[in-house]
Amino acid sequence: MTGTVEIMTPAPAPARHTADWKHKWKKRAVTWARWSHIYLSMVSFAILFFFAATGLTLNHQDWFAKQQRTTVYKGTMDRTWLGNEVAQLRIVEGLRQSHGIKAAMGDLRIDDAQISVNFKGPGYTADAVIDRANGSYDVTETRMGWGAVINDLHKGRDAGHVWGSLIDAAAVFMTLVSVTGLSLIFFLAKWRRTGLLLMGAGTVLSYVLYLVFVP
Repeated sequence: MTGTVEIMTPAPAPARHTADWKHKWKKRAVTWARWSHIYLSMVSFAILFFFAATGLTLNHQDWFAKQQRTTVYKGTMDRTWLGNEVAQLRIVEGLRQSHGIKAAMGDLRIDDAQISVNFKGPGYTADAVIDRANGSYDVTETRMGWGAVINDLHKGRDAGHVWGSLIDAAAVFMTLVSVTGLSLIFFLAKWRRTGLLLMGAGTVLSYVLYLVFVP
């Protein structure tokens, strides 16, 4: 009696395993990119919105030209602070207390006849000139309005080290939001080609505008 032996061919398990691994990796990558983009956008929303909006106001500083106000104050300072040993700290703090100056000191210069002190802050300057002979002084205070304040904050001008660190953090967040948003297009097969073409067109257009219109 002759029997028939049927040989079973096993399924190509390694290939299926590879396909499953790629599918899981892609799914995890999409999930990570999507949630990273959403949460980074939400955490940094306020600061991203601020720098986006002030990018517009910075480009149109003439809108706020009429906000500038200049005031001159006069006063007299203790002459003992102005002798051979100039009491710089007392002079600065005296000016702050007398005229409510909160901005950081920018510069202090001393010569034989007078002492000049400069204070600077976002949208704000105050210049004091002190006569060493009689202790009289003038303070010229200039407030340039809220438009100048937000524009200076955008540039980090006279805003201090803490605000400068915040600008650095905003730059990092903007970069991460952009990268995670861009990465999502690579997982959308239907829109990938169109999205990349639009990105390329925007990049080329920006470069052409720079070459043609920027002196």
